[in-house]
Amino acid sequence: MTSRKNEFGQPIGEKLDFTGPWPRPDGRDLIGRTCTLRRANLKYAPDLFASYSEDKTGKNWTYMPTSPTGDLADFKDWYAKTCLGDDPFFYTVFNAQNRPVGQASFLRIAPDIGSIEVGWIAMSPLMQRSTISTEAMYLMMAHAFDDLGYRRYEWKCDALNAPSRAAAQRLGMTFEGIFRQCTIYKGRNRDTAWFSILDGEWPAQKAKFETYLNPANFDESGAQIRPLNP
Repeated sequence: MTSRKNEFGQPIGEKLDFTGPWPRPDGRDLIGRTCTLRRANLKYAPDLFASYSEDKTGKNWTYMPTSPTGDLADFKDWYAKTCLGDDPFFYTVFNAQNRPVGQASFLRIAPDIGSIEVGWIAMSPLMQRSTISTEAMYLMMAHAFDDLGYRRYEWKCDALNAPSRAAAQRLGMTFEGIFRQCTIYKGRNRDTAWFSILDGEWPAQKAKFETYLNPANFDESGAQIRPLNP
């Protein structure tokens, strides 16, 4: 932590050259090699529901605030009420065959302080454990830092959600602690684990993403040769 002293000899934070406001996400397509992210649109709901339905158990929604996978009508109703606003600001993830395979959103968007969170990450089985899942997160992070200039990028999850916590750290984020009894969802308590990456940390992590996502890092079967963050 960098600090300096004021005229009273008290330590204070570093002076900023720019203090906002930062631009909000603008809905542009985020285009990668294995996937494209497009702003949520109700017309994507049927195909997205079909991809989510590849999960026959419903366990992928355990740590989500809701589980809108009962039938297409319910899903479309949830999608219309939840995914079309400005915060959360949802993207649908399309694979190379132009099929919707998941979604994620920016939320807690704070243009006045340059902070933004990624959340509502809901991957169908067609997206899980694939290069798409990594590239989609890279594209959103790159948009926040490179295009919009944000200072802080956050990830939060149920502290009991071990896969989400591992994913945040794999993506280069720093664990900041647990907010106890932070919220309630689905009739149960949630302690929330907080992670973040800062603008000054982004260039080094961006280089790791680009090395990882390079086609040369994958063998003929599509398996990675070198991990993102060993």
